Amino acid sequence: MKPQISYLGSLLITAIFSAQLTFAAENTTSLFSYSQQSEHIPLPKEVNQPYTWIKSMQLDNGLIESAQGTDFVSLYDNALAAIVFTLYEDRRSTEMILDYFNERLDTEFIELGGGFYQFRTADGSNARRKWIGDNAWLLIAIQHYALRFDSTRYTAMAKALEHWLRSQQDEDGGLWGGIQANGDRIHKITEGIITVFNAIEGYDEFHKGILKYIKDHRWDRQENLLLAWPENQKYKFAMDLHALGSLIFPSMSDQLLSKVGRYDTQKNASSNGIRITGFCFDEDKDVIWLEGTAQMALAFRRSGKEDEGLAMIREVHKSRIRSGDIKDSTGIPYTVNQGSSYGPEKLWAHADITPAISSSAWYIFAQVNFNPFELEDQKDIPQADQFWMP
Repeated sequence: MKPQISYLGSLLITAIFSAQLTFAAENTTSLFSYSQQSEHIPLPKEVNQPYTWIKSMQLDNGLIESAQGTDFVSLYDNALAAIVFTLYEDRRSTEMILDYFNERLDTEFIELGGGFYQFRTADGSNARRKWIGDNAWLLIAIQHYALRFDSTRYTAMAKALEHWLRSQQDEDGGLWGGIQANGDRIHKITEGIITVFNAIEGYDEFHKGILKYIKDHRWDRQENLLLAWPENQKYKFAMDLHALGSLIFPSMSDQLLSKVGRYDTQKNASSNGIRITGFCFDEDKDVIWLEGTAQMALAFRRSGKEDEGLAMIREVHKSRIRSGDIKDSTGIPYTVNQGSSYGPEKLWAHADITPAISSSAWYIFAQVNFNPFELEDQKDIPQADQFWMP
């Protein structure tokens, strides 16, 4: 494991310094090229506003509601919130989330075959579907907590998560996605597989098998890109695989980030009418996905493309929505406008007009240049297994 990440104070110093930069014009096909000087990105006071909003969304049982007024809770959003709280050294709020799941380790997890449920209502009822990607994110959140607070409080839960995630590996090296609400096995999904690759510490035969599977089944040899849906020509590529792939596999960054122009577009924000530039989930370009655009901003910053990353942060910042009853708090909606998510499936009714945990968390990560995958983004992968390298 790498040395402990820097504290938020030093991250904010970096953010303030970066805010003084202007955006230079570059020879690129991306819409994120500006010939004019840009306004500064928000200063720390505004960086703190999404944290204040996320904190206000925590319920008495510890869970974080995914968006205002939804009665909907996701494991992924709670893992992200736990990482945000850890970043802010808010130990109590972090432990409220992690305790909720730890208290259900014997019942929901172990007695029912492993894995925490992906979705539930705000009171914890109606839990359904066990998905590897969200469970991997919970493991990552525990790792950040353990490192930041020098604590073994959730070691048993971390070990259980790792065991279950490893058990999903198929003979071909790929990972089954978990269990649907009806008991059916979830098919293999690239996003979840690479998240698990990062979450499981170190590099061993498990990781080697994953890379072999990706090379054989989820890598486009002509484009040198990760494949999301190989059987579907229209949706075989997904924008998040460029951003997350770059953050998980830094040596892939040049290949992945050089080809993101296929997703960029401009839309008017439903919440305030402002014209915003950002990225869609896929190549149909019918919406701007703000969580994904923030992910991409961070990926660009972490790969040394600071100007483009800051330009994306500025665009995401335009979409912020103020909380009516929480002082000095703002959140970022899930999308700029209405349309479809990845593939043809439509977004929920208010995805574009209410703040969302995922977008707000990634906005914070991008602002302070914090990679949540950082603890395991430099695995000792043998050169022979790095199939993407020239």
